[in-house]
Amino acid sequence: MRYAIVTDTYTPDINGVALTLQSYVRGLRARGHTVEVVRPARIGEPPGSDATTLRIRGLRVPRYPGLRLALPAGQRLRSRWRSARPDAIYVATEGPLGWSALDAAQALRIPVVTALHTRFDLYMAAYGAPWLQPAALSWMRRFHARADATLVATRALAAELREAGIGHPVVLSRAVDCQQFDPARRDVALRAAWGVTKGGLVAIHVGRVAAEKNLGLAVRAFRALQAQRSDARMVFVGDGPERAALQAAHPDFIFAGSQRGDDLGRHFASADLFLFPSRSETFGNVVLESMACGVPQVAFDHGAATEHLCDGHHGARIAGDDEDAFIAAAVALSGDADTRRAMGLAAREAMRRLTPAHVADDLDALLVGLRGRAAGPRAPLPAPSDAEDADARHAA
Repeated sequence: MRYAIVTDTYTPDINGVALTLQSYVRGLRARGHTVEVVRPARIGEPPGSDATTLRIRGLRVPRYPGLRLALPAGQRLRSRWRSARPDAIYVATEGPLGWSALDAAQALRIPVVTALHTRFDLYMAAYGAPWLQPAALSWMRRFHARADATLVATRALAAELREAGIGHPVVLSRAVDCQQFDPARRDVALRAAWGVTKGGLVAIHVGRVAAEKNLGLAVRAFRALQAQRSDARMVFVGDGPERAALQAAHPDFIFAGSQRGDDLGRHFASADLFLFPSRSETFGNVVLESMACGVPQVAFDHGAATEHLCDGHHGARIAGDDEDAFIAAAVALSGDADTRRAMGLAAREAMRRLTPAHVADDLDALLVGLRGRAAGPRAPLPAPSDAEDADARHAA
């Protein structure tokens, strides 16, 4: 089979979408398929193509250094896909390049799926423009309606999209690499470099340092637990537009910057408690990464936490928007090393079944199922039953 993946972000970008797509591409290629990635040309990289990549001219994304938004490329895609026709197309992002890919797929009658990786409608409030939320929802509704299916990572998100009339949602679980994210990567020397004494506690946040991540709550939770644990340190792994202000306001915090690969696993595994206060995630790969590293966490009942984090067994899953409960859970876990250790072991064990190979199998099966559908009218794929859901298959 030949597949095309169309996206505005791909590695070496560091974000959940880029890393998820890299995992999909590796998994599909390992199964013997040809996978072409269509993405923006990076800064200093000329537009062009080779056997596996089509690079489209793009523009910088404001407040997101290094990221590019590809320009429309309908004619280029139609020409490319006439000469090397994909059996199915996966459109990962809702920008101009994504719209061009949907146009080309429709013109050439190629089956196409979209994915909802980011709730841009929820980001509007975080960036001080809540009045734009209806426009964002309308954009998302029109975009995803043109696909045969819209892939989402959780059953809860699938239900939300159905209620909002967005796309034809189908659940595809996410994976975590338990070799990269492994408790064995815990590094005593790294902890010492952070100024952590023996028996000291490290609270960590991993992700973009940006407004939509609700980092003010992570700060308040840490200060509350620090009042009980003078040996506690707060470590931020990642970068983003809010880093300079946060670092200036809290000079005692450690900012490790962006980390990749095994270094990211080493930083995660060297922590004792993960604080994840975001309420805007469609999933949140870091939830799985923390669990795989055996690091208990405090997170809201959204995205990956709803799907995979068992409250009281793997960490604390906070209902609703109760920030006081979030802070209280962080303080309680910071003072109970035995509970943190037991939660970490249970979380690690729960992640062993979510392998990239399993998820690639599920994606491959879905894309194969689209083959031949373009010859007739475009009806949406049926929503999966619980028995058909990828999580149910993995748990079997």
